[in-house]
Amino acid sequence: MVTNTQNGPAKRYIVTGAGGHLGSTILRELCASGREVYGLLLPGEKPKVTGSNVTYFTGDVCDPGSLRCLFENGKDRELYVIHTAALISIAGKMPPKLHAVNVEGVKNILSLCSLYRVHRLVHVSSVHAIPELPGDQIMREPDSFSAARVQGGYAKTKAEAAQAVLDAASEGLDAVIVFPSGIIGPYDSGKNHLVQMTAEYMHGRLPACVRGGYDFVDVRDAAHGCLLAAEYGRKGEGYILSGTNAALKELLALAGKYCGRGPVPALPVWLAEFAVPFIGAVARVRGTRPLYTAYSLSTVSGNSHFSNEKARQELHYTTRDMEETVRDMVEWLQREQ
Repeated sequence: MVTNTQNGPAKRYIVTGAGGHLGSTILRELCASGREVYGLLLPGEKPKVTGSNVTYFTGDVCDPGSLRCLFENGKDRELYVIHTAALISIAGKMPPKLHAVNVEGVKNILSLCSLYRVHRLVHVSSVHAIPELPGDQIMREPDSFSAARVQGGYAKTKAEAAQAVLDAASEGLDAVIVFPSGIIGPYDSGKNHLVQMTAEYMHGRLPACVRGGYDFVDVRDAAHGCLLAAEYGRKGEGYILSGTNAALKELLALAGKYCGRGPVPALPVWLAEFAVPFIGAVARVRGTRPLYTAYSLSTVSGNSHFSNEKARQELHYTTRDMEETVRDMVEWLQREQ
């Protein structure tokens, strides 16, 4: 937990995306530690965390004028900005809104951080911004990023934004980047794609999964990693916040252990790829998001071996056992749904 011991000016944490899975979990930890927190919510979005030390503002990262209230009246504070706001997409293409939020929104935050001379910016990127290496080669934090070196609209926006942050750091802004892997865990009721998959399995609406897997990190570990980066990260550096590499079938088997459901078959990726148009059509009829797209299937069948050694050594980052994560996620879903 981040302590409230302070030397010098008091600290104020500004968390964008405060209504999201990761953002709200960061607020939980900050709220418990007694830190002063400003959270940014989208218009109409309701807060998930309340406390006497948390103040919410409404705005949109695409509208820099709506963000100034987060930074004003902070001359007697050390301002720490944790930028989690982003659109997450498993579509292969890049709709205009995705680039507007994930790239232009980041540039708006960078400009405001420079204008108001924040003490530190922690930009939450994604391991998707890191170029995939062949086979099972271990992937670490690169020195630069390019949209041309990654696949899929979401990855391209995260790579472009990460390079913008590095450029700002080279020009003087105190900024660090964190790269969480596939976030799972409690405090989300299905907006997160991986949590959505688990919830559908728990309710008997997932007839099968696919062969393949990914690196999964507990949302609480990723949130704590963001706060460690704010305290201990080195300016202009990036830190992978990964967890446990596991098959989707393993993840669901653990969920089944705590919700009482049996295993589901794991289909070959090629068969799931063949069914993608049908899956998309069914989702549109139901008014839901498809769990599998060509991009997501490529992700779970590719290389997902990410090293968090740098974060462990420099930030003292730690992770919990995946079984604890899945147990708590299942219990949360059972209470909330």
